[in-house]
Amino acid sequence: MGLFDFLKKGEEKPAQPQAKPVQQVHQPAAQPAQPAQPASPQKEYYTVKSGDSLSKIAKQLYGDANSWHKIHQANTDQIKDPNLIHPGQKLVIPR
Repeated sequence: MGLFDFLKKGEEKPAQPQAKPVQQVHQPAAQPAQPAQPASPQKEYYTVKSGDSLSKIAKQLYGDANSWHKIHQANTDQIKDPNLIHPGQKLVIPR
């Protein structure tokens, strides 16, 4: 509507109730999922004991000695040779 539209005769329209402005509710942005994190927020660890091997640890924890490669892959930063682990090493155990 223009500034002087009230001067126009014959074009009067009945007053329309104005709609109340919709209040927008601020919702926080969705937080992105954390990639490469298991469902559990805590990591599980195993401390190597004398006489342990990756296959022995896998058999004990997974019930399958052939799953040793899972442990090795999760710990490549500290296990260069999967046949050589040392007592006291703290290994991440993937689930």
